[in-house]
Amino acid sequence: MSYIRWYIQAARPYWKQMSVMMLCNLMIAGCAVGYVSVSKKLVDVAIALFRSGGSRRELGIWAAAMIAIVLMRILLNAVRGYVQTTTEVRFKNALRRRLFDSLMHIGNESAVRLHSGDLLNRMLEDVRVVSSAFAVAIPSLLGAVLQLMAALTYLSILDWRLALVTAVVVPCGILVGKSVTRRIRNLTSDIRRSDASVQTHLQESIQHLSLLQSLEYTDTSTSELDGLQSSLYGNELKRVRFSVTARMLTGLAMQAGQVITFLWGAFGISAGTITYGMMTAFLQLVSQVQRPIIEISSKLPSLLHSSASIDRLTEMEAIPHEATGDPVLLEGVVGIRMEDVCYTYTGAEKDVLKDFSFDFTPGSRTAIVGPTGVGKSTLVRILLSLLIPRKGKVELYVAGQDHIPASPSTRCNLVYVPQGNSLFSGTIRENLLMGNPEAEDSQLESALHTAAADFVFSLPDGLETQCLEAGGGLSEGQAQRIAIARALLRPGTVLLLDEFSSALDGDTETLLLERLTTTLPDHTMIFITHREKVIDYCTSVLRM
Repeated sequence: MSYIRWYIQAARPYWKQMSVMMLCNLMIAGCAVGYVSVSKKLVDVAIALFRSGGSRRELGIWAAAMIAIVLMRILLNAVRGYVQTTTEVRFKNALRRRLFDSLMHIGNESAVRLHSGDLLNRMLEDVRVVSSAFAVAIPSLLGAVLQLMAALTYLSILDWRLALVTAVVVPCGILVGKSVTRRIRNLTSDIRRSDASVQTHLQESIQHLSLLQSLEYTDTSTSELDGLQSSLYGNELKRVRFSVTARMLTGLAMQAGQVITFLWGAFGISAGTITYGMMTAFLQLVSQVQRPIIEISSKLPSLLHSSASIDRLTEMEAIPHEATGDPVLLEGVVGIRMEDVCYTYTGAEKDVLKDFSFDFTPGSRTAIVGPTGVGKSTLVRILLSLLIPRKGKVELYVAGQDHIPASPSTRCNLVYVPQGNSLFSGTIRENLLMGNPEAEDSQLESALHTAAADFVFSLPDGLETQCLEAGGGLSEGQAQRIAIARALLRPGTVLLLDEFSSALDGDTETLLLERLTTTLPDHTMIFITHREKVIDYCTSVLRM
């Protein structure tokens, strides 16, 4: 029932499209029964004309009616197909956008527990499965049910005994479907997990290709992929076996229905109890009973697969979000005060930070130094309100004004440059505009100059130079300086730099530090660094 409620809720914005598809299905079912009725009449009229030389005009009328019904079915199928396709694309895009927006607002600690490969698999494959089930499988299933009901109703009018015998096929198909329902669903969940593992391995291996080559681990990585794909193949094979078995049993029931109907008609004609037209109607109606059953049996697995995907997408949307609110941009030079801050990662026994206090005063330049694992990165995340301390206070303030608790709403006051290459695929201009989409060329040039990234203007394409994935096409030092320029376009006055000069030579590092400190005297600067030269430009040092 939870999946039905999920689909009902999802269908609300698309009720017009779903109504059109259902109307088309209803009319197609009517056309199917109408075609049988017309063909029955056409055969009887043709035989009567052959035997007694009746009116050809009546034969022409029924022939025209048959052609009209065929054309109508073609038109209705075209309309339904168009609405189905457009609805599927719109639903898929809307669902993926909703998930992406949810993902963009999850808490940082929740994010680190999720693998990007698995998330990508959910947003691509699971969204595709659910969208197909919503826009294609469900309308087709309902249409098949309508056609089945219409065919059985008309068959019962012609001969209720044959309708009763034929109806035995229906519970056979249902029982076959129910017998494999739970197993297919469990196998689908296993397949989704195996597929996510394969995608995760591919993504990480491509991302760290140079490292794998340097470690001479490429053959081992390929062997690991073989193992993951073998597991995926095994799960797929199990599901195929169940599906094939179900189709075989369903096919047996279908063939039994055809044989029974043909023999029923043959004996009826020999006894003079039915006409040739009725025999034709019987065979067509049984086919119209069987086709919907086959379609139902083929669409049910899609719905079963989609239930596993819905579970995965629901799990993704249930990830806790960080608090939201309107940005609070303080006017003036901002400082940050931390008092008795404690933080422990979920599942860890030891505090990363314990009773930590420090005041990053407005306009100060502080170097944070210390060995790996001491909590420098955690401190940065707390300053950015990506992590929330379990104890203590973190407050932003401007001299002479009230202190404001740090939160995602105050993040706009901080300008953050992470460690390493953080450029996106696209042009240098597009990367810079991420800092301020409204920035003019003069502002871009000023930020690049302050970040000692004047080299951009000597590139053949200048600001339109393409950055490949992870800044490919540029040196790591060049990418770092462009990332700094991007950050400087932000409005905040707290500059937070994490090993920002790790890829720079000594002269470029000196030039960058001089420009930062002279061009931005009204900024509070926090450097996470191991470089002595950076410490020389700071007014205080925080040793952790």
